[in-house]
Amino acid sequence: MKDLRIVFMGTPDFAVTILKSLLKAKYNVVGVITAPDKPAGRGRKLNQSSVKQFALEQELNILQPTNLKSEDFNAKLKALNANLQIIVAFRMLPKVVWQMPEYGTFNLHASLLPQYRGAAPINWAIINGETETGVSTFFIDDRIDTGEMIFQETVAIESNENAGSLHDKLMHLGSDLVIKTVSEIEKAAVTTKPQVDFKGIKTAYKLNRENCKIDFTKDINTIYNHIRGLDPYPAAWCLLKNGAEELEIKIHKTEKIIEDHNYTFGDLLISKKELKVAVPKGYLNLLEIKVQGKRKMDVKSLLNGYKFEENSKLL
Repeated sequence: MKDLRIVFMGTPDFAVTILKSLLKAKYNVVGVITAPDKPAGRGRKLNQSSVKQFALEQELNILQPTNLKSEDFNAKLKALNANLQIIVAFRMLPKVVWQMPEYGTFNLHASLLPQYRGAAPINWAIINGETETGVSTFFIDDRIDTGEMIFQETVAIESNENAGSLHDKLMHLGSDLVIKTVSEIEKAAVTTKPQVDFKGIKTAYKLNRENCKIDFTKDINTIYNHIRGLDPYPAAWCLLKNGAEELEIKIHKTEKIIEDHNYTFGDLLISKKELKVAVPKGYLNLLEIKVQGKRKMDVKSLLNGYKFEENSKLL
């Protein structure tokens, strides 16, 4: 059995669950690398990453480099004398960092690689209408998410699943997979295989304002998947034209109604209890939205207090 000294690198909640499982399994985590504190909110108060908050509670050794190539950071990292590094939802590492430990640096990625390499694999799997996804562990190389595969686990994506629920499923599945991977490395029993690229590989592009906007001329299933793939965060958005004003709204939850109609795509059909938008081959019944300047709420609550003008539509 190898005597492991582990450095863990990660930032969000997803990574915290994996770090917790390593500590629960009594692995020796000699250091935690996470993002620098960032100013947030109106007061620009410094915000600590979820991983930092947890690492502080556990009294772990924390490093927060702004530059992963800096001599100062690399000297401090080397001084930890780690022989294995584990990466979960962090950033791209320079070669000097990932080559440092004796037993390598492996990453947990929330997709079935080589599919959905990139920043937002959970969101894009749903947006693209996949029925299954999973988690992968692989040794890091000098490109993004291309290294030698260690293990994979598959999970179904339910037809009404959103990014939040899939995130949580993959977080727990990934936690088990990381422990399995570390155990094999500890026993010197780990084997790897190269990723095989093929035609039709899909990329998990970074989410931005442009690719989160809803296009109401797309197929009803495409729009539905787009909305649930971005719920709860960052949320699909569009503009509400309501009389003379245009407001940004975020749509979180909808249900599909397949039905022929003669409305223009984006037209709103409003009743006392329902708010539907006309799309190709039917309507999307809006269930939970956030109108600019208001909190997120269910549509029935919105309809009780918000006045829609005649001929309101979504753009």
